[in-house]
Amino acid sequence: MLRRKPLNLAIALILAALAASPLQAAEGDTVEEIVVWGQETVQRAATSHPSSMLAQQDLVSINVATTEDVVKFEPSLVIRRRFIGDSNGTMGMRGSNMFQTSRSMVFADGVPLHYLLQTRWNGAPRWTMVSASEIAQVEVLYGPFSAEFSGNSMGGVVLIESAIPQKREFHFDSSFFSQNFNAYGFDDTVNGYKSFFSYGDKIGDTSLYLSYNRLQSESQPQTFYFGSNTSAASVTPVSGGIVGNDEFSTSRLWFGDTGIVDTTTDNYKLKIGQDFGVWEALLNVAYEDRFTGNNKPNSYVKNAAGGSVWSGNVVQNGWKVNMPAARLGVSDLQRDSLSVGLRVRGEVAEGVIFESNLNEFQVLNDEMRASLSNPSDSAYTRNGQVTEFGETGWRSAEAKLSFQQLPVEGLGLIVGARHDAYELNMDVYNSANYVAGSFNGFTSRSGGQTQVEALFAQLNYDINAQWDMGLGLRWESFESSNGYFSRDVKATPQYDLVAVPKVSDKQASPKFSVGYQPTENWRFAYALGKAYRFPIVEELFSQYSAYNAISVANPELRPEAGVHQNFMLERQITNGEVRVNLFQETVKDVIESQSDTLPGGMTVRTFIPVDEIETRGVEFIANLDELLVSNLKMRFNVVFTDSEIVKNIADTRIEGNVYPRMPEWRGNLLLTWHFSERWDAGTNVQYASDSFGRNDNADRQDEVYGAQDGYTRLGLKSTYNFTNGVALGLGVDNLTDEVSYVAHPWPGRTYYANVSYDF
Repeated sequence: MLRRKPLNLAIALILAALAASPLQAAEGDTVEEIVVWGQETVQRAATSHPSSMLAQQDLVSINVATTEDVVKFEPSLVIRRRFIGDSNGTMGMRGSNMFQTSRSMVFADGVPLHYLLQTRWNGAPRWTMVSASEIAQVEVLYGPFSAEFSGNSMGGVVLIESAIPQKREFHFDSSFFSQNFNAYGFDDTVNGYKSFFSYGDKIGDTSLYLSYNRLQSESQPQTFYFGSNTSAASVTPVSGGIVGNDEFSTSRLWFGDTGIVDTTTDNYKLKIGQDFGVWEALLNVAYEDRFTGNNKPNSYVKNAAGGSVWSGNVVQNGWKVNMPAARLGVSDLQRDSLSVGLRVRGEVAEGVIFESNLNEFQVLNDEMRASLSNPSDSAYTRNGQVTEFGETGWRSAEAKLSFQQLPVEGLGLIVGARHDAYELNMDVYNSANYVAGSFNGFTSRSGGQTQVEALFAQLNYDINAQWDMGLGLRWESFESSNGYFSRDVKATPQYDLVAVPKVSDKQASPKFSVGYQPTENWRFAYALGKAYRFPIVEELFSQYSAYNAISVANPELRPEAGVHQNFMLERQITNGEVRVNLFQETVKDVIESQSDTLPGGMTVRTFIPVDEIETRGVEFIANLDELLVSNLKMRFNVVFTDSEIVKNIADTRIEGNVYPRMPEWRGNLLLTWHFSERWDAGTNVQYASDSFGRNDNADRQDEVYGAQDGYTRLGLKSTYNFTNGVALGLGVDNLTDEVSYVAHPWPGRTYYANVSYDF
């Protein structure tokens, strides 16, 4: 077991218990309904912001294991979840690809889940801080068209709301999932399960909710390794290596993979809602305990005696390559996180509503211990490296006033202020005993802080029955501080750090929208927004040297500056709605993680801006409650996106190229048949055309590790609800067992079995 830092969970729970102290006896029965925070009438002007809404009944056709599953079929949205339980489930929206993680925001009950400390695969939202089983509704907002959100909404915002208990309720559900995966030298079955339990009650003016979610899962191998050519005189003859192309169509000898990765995530949640007359408050405490074990790497190559070879210089049929010992090493990751959020809302005067959101997120422990060789290697020792995060997390506070009864009829105004402060500190050190995590000198240290202060105002005006307009302005002040990275001088006794000077910036982001509704069924709307996305801590300060990667800091990054436009045409029909969105985004100084692989497999990266990227898109959405017959429901969307690097002075060779990880076509289909009041069945389809993973567009090989493949994934789901509160479900994803890669492999055909019980 990894050592743990003292937890603040006990303090948070005590505070939560104190907040719940006004418990009273129940007074009468409550109405059976789903109640979420903020149910209220929305001004028509606010609907000019392109959006999508999901309710519980829209999820019937989806095999839901984790929160990412709930939103992955939404328009112009992609989730890169490589396996169930993946901690790197990154999200891309509209013109922001899946690795531009600081361009999208996710809130659950007002609590930020987006992780604006790191980027690319490390910057995925903390999805597992909320269980899919507690979600009541989801709203997806596209683009930075509201002054209420920062430039981190360039792609969009996902707003998750859970139900507030209105009576005593118990819920239990459990899922088992299994897939067989076959690629390169791996062929095996991997399994997993999820179990969730919740208790909710409303006693007087107090709502109480407790839940526990356990997710335990095995993944297919995530990385496959090939050897670099070597001219070494001494080589070991081997067999079993697999000859095949990489993403650049270069023939390689593949010698192994990371094997099955075991993940276990435990999430504990406490929510307390309290009504105080015209005021209401919601306290949200979530604790996550996560473990990832990568202890089963596979070597494909064998020596003449039939024994596995784990490292060294080898030769097979003329292929003379080096197998670095660390490639097939093992590792364990232990991560503990605590999030505490408080929402308060009430009427301070007639027609004037005050609302505040406070949140603190702490990484209590985040430590990875990795060996420098495989335990089965004859040269194995307990030498390794440990990567550890120190003081890391964020604090946010927002307060806003909503004026709903201004002297001018149809006019509404929201004004507010927000504070966000982020801190990240990362140490990498050598260890003579990685199992125990012993310290034997740093190899790198880096970290720092960023802070953003914001003031915003959003004016929405329903001018008359046909016209509406929105005007907004967001002013932000950014500052980075206490930045540092290591540059050790061997002649000095201490481990030397370089201090990074403070950087500050101030920007104003105007917003504008106009809507026209000539008839009850037709609506046209145009939205225009300017947005600035400030660099995050990792982009500014992350500089480290691990055994297989080097990162170089760039503390002089400027904010990304984007101009975003959307024109919407919407038609309401008898059984639903049809919508077309035309959007365009021009973003300058795009912060891009540039990396290259050196001989031997060492990866070197830094964050370098691309001067200008332009994205144009056409999005078609059709949501129908009755498709041909009364019991068939459809949610369908398809988007065409053209994203181009239009300017890059540092390397003009990439001008005109397609921006990485941006497929031209993406589409989703959900069909749900309600055979009876108790029996539902559905099908789902996800489609994406292929794309590139690099700015130079040199990776053109399909269906190999490292590629950015297109895919068509078909799923089925059926659920039967019994009269005693029990529901049983069966499903399958990737029915055709399609092989495809998004650099790493997507899962193979996956089967699901679900049971739930409400009482």
